[in-house]
Amino acid sequence: MSRPAAHARQPGPPFDAPAARRLRVALGMTPAHVAQSLRASYALAHATPDLVNAWERGALTPAHAELAALAGVLWCSPAELIGRPRTLREHRVARGLAPEDVARAVGHEFPAYTRMEESGQWRGTDRQSAALAELLGLALPDLVTVTGREAELADLLRGAARTRWQAYVKPVGRIVPLDRRLLENALQELHRDYQRQMVATLGWGGGSAAGDASDAGEDFLDRIVDTFWTRLGKGTA
Repeated sequence: MSRPAAHARQPGPPFDAPAARRLRVALGMTPAHVAQSLRASYALAHATPDLVNAWERGALTPAHAELAALAGVLWCSPAELIGRPRTLREHRVARGLAPEDVARAVGHEFPAYTRMEESGQWRGTDRQSAALAELLGLALPDLVTVTGREAELADLLRGAARTRWQAYVKPVGRIVPLDRRLLENALQELHRDYQRQMVATLGWGGGSAAGDASDAGEDFLDRIVDTFWTRLGKGTA
Protein backbone atom coordinates (compact mmCIF):
# COMPACT_ATOMS: atom_id res chain seq x y z
CA MET A 1 0.00 0.00 0.00
CA SER A 2 2.38 2.67 -1.28
CA ARG A 3 1.17 6.27 -1.45
CA PRO A 4 2.87 9.14 -3.29
CA ALA A 5 5.05 11.18 -0.99
CA ALA A 6 2.90 14.28 -1.54
CA HIS A 7 -0.17 12.50 -0.15
CA ALA A 8 1.73 10.91 2.73
CA ARG A 9 3.20 14.26 3.79
CA GLN A 10 -0.04 16.23 3.52
CA PRO A 11 -2.80 14.54 5.52
CA GLY A 12 -6.23 16.01 5.04
CA PRO A 13 -8.86 17.23 7.48
CA PRO A 14 -10.27 14.95 10.21
CA PHE A 15 -11.85 11.97 8.49
CA ASP A 16 -15.15 10.33 9.44
CA ALA A 17 -14.20 6.72 8.73
CA PRO A 18 -17.57 5.18 9.77
CA ALA A 19 -19.39 7.59 7.45
CA ALA A 20 -17.19 6.54 4.52
CA ARG A 21 -17.91 2.88 5.14
CA ARG A 22 -21.63 3.52 5.62
CA LEU A 23 -21.88 5.44 2.34
CA ARG A 24 -19.94 2.76 0.45
CA VAL A 25 -22.14 -0.04 1.77
CA ALA A 26 -25.30 1.93 0.96
CA LEU A 27 -24.13 2.14 -2.66
CA GLY A 28 -23.49 -1.62 -2.76
CA MET A 29 -19.79 -1.08 -3.45
CA THR A 30 -16.81 -3.03 -2.18
CA PRO A 31 -13.43 -1.47 -1.33
CA ALA A 32 -12.22 -2.88 -4.65
CA HIS A 33 -14.98 -1.00 -6.52
CA VAL A 34 -14.05 2.23 -4.74
CA ALA A 35 -10.35 1.78 -5.50
CA GLN A 36 -11.05 1.06 -9.15
CA SER A 37 -13.17 4.22 -9.49
CA LEU A 38 -10.48 6.30 -7.77
CA ARG A 39 -7.93 5.06 -10.29
CA ALA A 40 -10.13 5.31 -13.37
CA SER A 41 -12.03 8.53 -12.72
CA TYR A 42 -9.62 10.51 -10.54
CA ALA A 43 -6.18 9.34 -11.67
CA LEU A 44 -5.23 8.09 -8.20
CA ALA A 45 -3.02 5.30 -9.49
CA HIS A 46 -1.99 4.33 -5.98
CA ALA A 47 -5.56 3.59 -4.84
CA THR A 48 -6.02 -0.04 -3.80
CA PRO A 49 -8.62 -1.93 -1.76
CA ASP A 50 -6.10 -2.06 1.08
CA LEU A 51 -5.84 1.74 1.08
CA VAL A 52 -9.64 2.11 1.13
CA ASN A 53 -9.82 -0.37 4.01
CA ALA A 54 -7.13 1.57 5.88
CA TRP A 55 -9.16 4.77 5.53
CA GLU A 56 -12.31 3.04 6.80
CA ARG A 57 -10.45 1.57 9.79
CA GLY A 58 -9.00 4.96 10.68
CA ALA A 59 -5.46 3.66 10.18
CA LEU A 60 -4.78 6.33 7.52
CA THR A 61 -6.35 9.70 6.77
CA PRO A 62 -7.03 10.72 3.15
CA ALA A 63 -5.14 13.76 1.92
CA HIS A 64 -7.21 16.64 0.54
CA ALA A 65 -7.09 15.37 -3.05
CA GLU A 66 -7.90 11.84 -1.94
CA LEU A 67 -10.82 13.04 0.17
CA ALA A 68 -12.30 15.03 -2.71
CA ALA A 69 -11.95 12.03 -5.04
CA LEU A 70 -13.48 9.66 -2.49
CA ALA A 71 -16.46 11.99 -2.09
CA GLY A 72 -16.94 11.91 -5.85
CA VAL A 73 -16.88 8.11 -5.92
CA LEU A 74 -19.33 7.88 -3.02
CA TRP A 75 -21.68 10.51 -4.47
CA CYS A 76 -21.49 12.81 -1.47
CA SER A 77 -20.00 16.16 -0.55
CA PRO A 78 -16.53 16.25 1.05
CA ALA A 79 -18.16 17.74 4.15
CA GLU A 80 -20.02 14.45 4.71
CA LEU A 81 -16.66 12.69 5.10
CA ILE A 82 -15.10 15.19 7.49
CA GLY A 83 -15.26 14.28 11.16
CA ARG A 84 -15.14 16.54 14.19
CA PRO A 85 -11.60 17.85 14.77
CA ARG A 86 -9.98 16.50 17.93
CA THR A 87 -6.28 17.22 17.77
CA LEU A 88 -4.43 20.51 17.38
CA ARG A 89 -3.34 19.51 13.88
CA GLU A 90 -6.89 18.61 12.85
CA HIS A 91 -8.25 21.95 14.05
CA ARG A 92 -5.49 23.77 12.20
CA VAL A 93 -6.08 21.82 8.98
CA ALA A 94 -9.84 22.32 9.26
CA ARG A 95 -9.19 26.08 9.34
CA GLY A 96 -6.90 25.86 6.31
CA LEU A 97 -3.92 27.29 8.18
CA ALA A 98 -0.26 26.41 7.74
CA PRO A 99 1.65 25.46 10.91
CA GLU A 100 4.01 28.41 10.51
CA ASP A 101 1.02 30.78 10.45
CA VAL A 102 -0.29 29.39 13.74
CA ALA A 103 3.16 29.49 15.34
CA ARG A 104 3.59 33.14 14.34
CA ALA A 105 0.09 34.14 15.50
CA VAL A 106 0.42 32.61 18.97
CA GLY A 107 4.01 33.72 19.49
CA HIS A 108 5.84 30.38 19.32
CA GLU A 109 9.00 29.44 17.46
CA PHE A 110 8.05 27.25 14.49
CA PRO A 111 10.07 24.15 15.56
CA ALA A 112 8.63 24.34 19.07
CA TYR A 113 5.10 24.60 17.72
CA THR A 114 5.51 21.63 15.38
CA ARG A 115 6.85 19.50 18.25
CA MET A 116 3.78 20.37 20.32
CA GLU A 117 1.48 19.52 17.43
CA GLU A 118 3.19 16.16 16.90
CA SER A 119 3.25 15.23 20.58
CA GLY A 120 -0.21 16.55 21.46
CA GLN A 121 1.27 18.36 24.47
CA TRP A 122 0.70 22.10 24.43
CA ARG A 123 3.34 24.20 26.21
CA GLY A 124 1.88 27.65 25.72
CA THR A 125 1.23 30.33 28.32
CA ASP A 126 -2.29 31.47 29.20
CA ARG A 127 -1.92 34.33 26.71
CA GLN A 128 -0.76 31.99 23.97
CA SER A 129 -3.59 29.57 24.75
CA ALA A 130 -6.11 32.41 24.44
CA ALA A 131 -4.56 33.42 21.09
CA LEU A 132 -4.73 29.82 19.90
CA ALA A 133 -8.40 29.52 20.88
CA GLU A 134 -9.26 32.73 19.03
CA LEU A 135 -7.28 31.81 15.91
CA LEU A 136 -8.75 28.31 15.61
CA GLY A 137 -12.22 29.19 16.90
CA LEU A 138 -11.90 26.75 19.80
CA ALA A 139 -14.63 26.41 22.37
CA LEU A 140 -13.38 25.71 25.88
CA PRO A 141 -13.92 21.91 25.62
CA ASP A 142 -11.92 21.85 22.38
CA LEU A 143 -9.16 23.97 23.91
CA VAL A 144 -8.82 21.55 26.82
CA THR A 145 -8.63 18.63 24.38
CA VAL A 146 -6.10 20.08 21.94
CA THR A 147 -3.82 21.26 24.72
CA GLY A 148 -3.62 17.69 26.01
CA ARG A 149 -5.33 18.30 29.36
CA GLU A 150 -8.52 16.25 28.91
CA ALA A 151 -7.08 13.17 30.65
CA GLU A 152 -5.99 15.31 33.62
CA LEU A 153 -9.43 16.90 33.78
CA ALA A 154 -11.09 13.46 33.67
CA ASP A 155 -9.00 12.26 36.63
CA LEU A 156 -9.96 15.31 38.68
CA LEU A 157 -13.64 14.94 37.85
CA ARG A 158 -13.62 11.28 38.83
CA GLY A 159 -12.09 12.24 42.16
CA ALA A 160 -14.76 14.87 42.69
CA ALA A 161 -17.52 12.36 41.95
CA ARG A 162 -16.10 9.71 44.27
CA THR A 163 -14.95 11.82 47.22
CA ARG A 164 -15.24 15.41 48.50
CA TRP A 165 -15.98 17.53 45.45
CA GLN A 166 -15.01 20.75 47.27
CA ALA A 167 -11.34 19.75 47.20
CA TYR A 168 -11.37 19.73 43.40
CA VAL A 169 -12.75 23.19 42.66
CA LYS A 170 -9.35 24.91 42.48
CA PRO A 171 -7.53 22.16 40.49
CA VAL A 172 -10.37 21.99 37.97
CA GLY A 173 -10.44 25.80 37.81
CA ARG A 174 -6.81 25.84 36.70
CA ILE A 175 -7.80 23.82 33.63
CA VAL A 176 -11.26 25.33 33.12
CA PRO A 177 -10.96 29.06 33.96
CA LEU A 178 -14.61 29.83 34.61
CA ASP A 179 -16.61 31.45 37.38
CA ARG A 180 -16.05 29.59 40.65
CA ARG A 181 -19.77 29.30 41.36
CA LEU A 182 -20.36 27.59 38.00
CA LEU A 183 -17.60 25.10 38.73
CA GLU A 184 -18.88 24.44 42.23
CA ASN A 185 -22.39 23.75 40.95
CA ALA A 186 -21.15 21.45 38.20
CA LEU A 187 -18.88 19.44 40.51
CA GLN A 188 -21.56 19.17 43.17
CA GLU A 189 -24.02 17.84 40.59
CA LEU A 190 -21.49 15.29 39.31
CA HIS A 191 -20.85 14.10 42.86
CA ARG A 192 -24.55 13.90 43.70
CA ASP A 193 -25.45 12.08 40.47
CA TYR A 194 -22.66 9.53 40.88
CA GLN A 195 -23.46 8.80 44.53
CA ARG A 196 -27.21 8.64 43.84
CA GLN A 197 -26.66 6.22 40.97
CA MET A 198 -24.48 3.94 43.08
CA VAL A 199 -27.00 3.88 45.93
CA ALA A 200 -29.94 3.28 43.59
CA THR A 201 -28.19 0.40 41.83
CA LEU A 202 -27.26 -1.28 45.10
CA GLY A 203 -30.88 -0.95 46.17
CA TRP A 204 -32.04 -3.27 43.39
CA GLY A 205 -31.17 -6.27 45.58
CA GLY A 206 -30.03 -9.67 44.45
CA GLY A 207 -26.61 -11.25 44.36
CA SER A 208 -25.51 -9.24 41.34
CA ALA A 209 -26.30 -5.84 42.87
CA ALA A 210 -22.68 -5.01 43.71
CA GLY A 211 -21.56 -5.91 40.21
CA ASP A 212 -24.37 -3.90 38.63
CA ALA A 213 -23.45 -0.90 40.78
CA SER A 214 -19.82 -1.20 39.76
CA ASP A 215 -20.72 -1.37 36.05
CA ALA A 216 -23.08 1.59 36.32
CA GLY A 217 -20.50 3.60 38.21
CA GLU A 218 -17.74 2.85 35.72
CA ASP A 219 -20.00 3.83 32.83
CA PHE A 220 -20.75 7.15 34.53
CA LEU A 221 -17.06 7.79 35.15
CA ASP A 222 -16.16 6.91 31.54
CA ARG A 223 -18.53 9.64 30.33
CA ILE A 224 -17.72 12.14 33.05
CA VAL A 225 -15.95 14.77 30.91
CA ASP A 226 -18.89 15.00 28.49
CA THR A 227 -21.30 15.09 31.42
CA PHE A 228 -19.25 17.89 33.01
CA TRP A 229 -19.43 20.06 29.87
CA THR A 230 -23.17 19.42 29.68
CA ARG A 231 -23.60 20.55 33.29
CA LEU A 232 -21.59 23.70 32.61
CA GLY A 233 -23.63 24.40 29.50
CA LYS A 234 -26.87 24.27 31.47
CA GLY A 235 -25.37 26.56 34.10
CA THR A 236 -24.50 29.22 31.53
CA ALA A 237 -27.72 28.94 29.50
